[in-house]
Amino acid sequence: MDPEKPPQRQSAEGCLTVAIRLPVRIVVFVLVVPVRMLWDALVVGGRFVRDTVLRPVGHALVRVAWAVLVWPWVTLWRYVLVPLGRGITWLVRVLVVAPALWFHRYVLTPFGRGAARMSRAIGAGAVWVYGRALTPVGHVLARLLKGVGYVLTAVGAGVCAAVVWFVGHVVVVPAGRLYRYVLTPFGHGVVRLVDGVARLVRVILHAVGTALFQVLYVLLVLPALAVRRRVLTPVGRVLAVVGREIAAAFGHAWRVAGHLSLAVGRFLGTLLRWFFVQPVGWLYRTVLTPVGHVLRETVLRPAVEAARGAGRATRQALAAARESARQARADLRRMLFGDPGRPQAVSRREPKSGETRTLGSSTTALTKD
Repeated sequence: MDPEKPPQRQSAEGCLTVAIRLPVRIVVFVLVVPVRMLWDALVVGGRFVRDTVLRPVGHALVRVAWAVLVWPWVTLWRYVLVPLGRGITWLVRVLVVAPALWFHRYVLTPFGRGAARMSRAIGAGAVWVYGRALTPVGHVLARLLKGVGYVLTAVGAGVCAAVVWFVGHVVVVPAGRLYRYVLTPFGHGVVRLVDGVARLVRVILHAVGTALFQVLYVLLVLPALAVRRRVLTPVGRVLAVVGREIAAAFGHAWRVAGHLSLAVGRFLGTLLRWFFVQPVGWLYRTVLTPVGHVLRETVLRPAVEAARGAGRATRQALAAARESARQARADLRRMLFGDPGRPQAVSRREPKSGETRTLGSSTTALTKD
């Protein structure tokens, strides 16, 4: 069998934490409850104002802004700027683009082709002159210059050899001996002297720095470490415990105040429903509804029926008056102009029974007179 697991130790809290927690939570709860209830009341009022005032006003403002700011610009763009732009485009195409295309097609293109043919002819002439005249002359000049170059090269080589011998024996050899036997030993001595001085300065600075570090460590670092270890660390731990408990107390008090505010809100809602909503509902169901039904049956419905009957009678009277006026106009026209003749029957050009339909007696639209 597996050995039994040792029970896990719960994190023990110090006496300072237990001593601070209860008074802090009491004080914070007393301070937070009014704030939470005020906050819940403001939230409810803000939602009511948002749903009943701000949202309709916002919709109205949006519509007014659309009608005042956006719709005029849309109308201007649609019915003024777009037709104006199309007209300007048509004018530019007719007055600028078409003449420019005609000028390019019938002026610039022939001129460019003629210029190209002329440049090709000139280029052919230049090639002929270059091949037949300039090339032979250039070959002769090149041969002459090559011979002159050979002579000058030989003379220059002798002069350069003399100058090199003179510089080598008069300048380079003495300068090399001066560098090897004078400047090099002097430079080595200067380097060794500078190196020794640098080592001495480095040793002195190292000693001074070590002494200053020890003095500063004793005068500043050790007291600072003692203050941090003996004062700041305990005070920080106490402040951390206090801050953690205050934060936890605020969270706990805010949640408890929320439940309390919810209970108070429900209690006030219940009172409102008992003392206002239910009496108003009872009054509406037991008093106003029967009274409304009585008024509807005894006053409104007979009034509506009477209004409908009066409307029907009025329409009938108007129809009878119109018919009488029409008869009077017909009688007056008959008395003045006489009885109009009866309309004569028009032949439909239909074939009689037993006759066949021909082109002369056809009633189609193509052969009808």
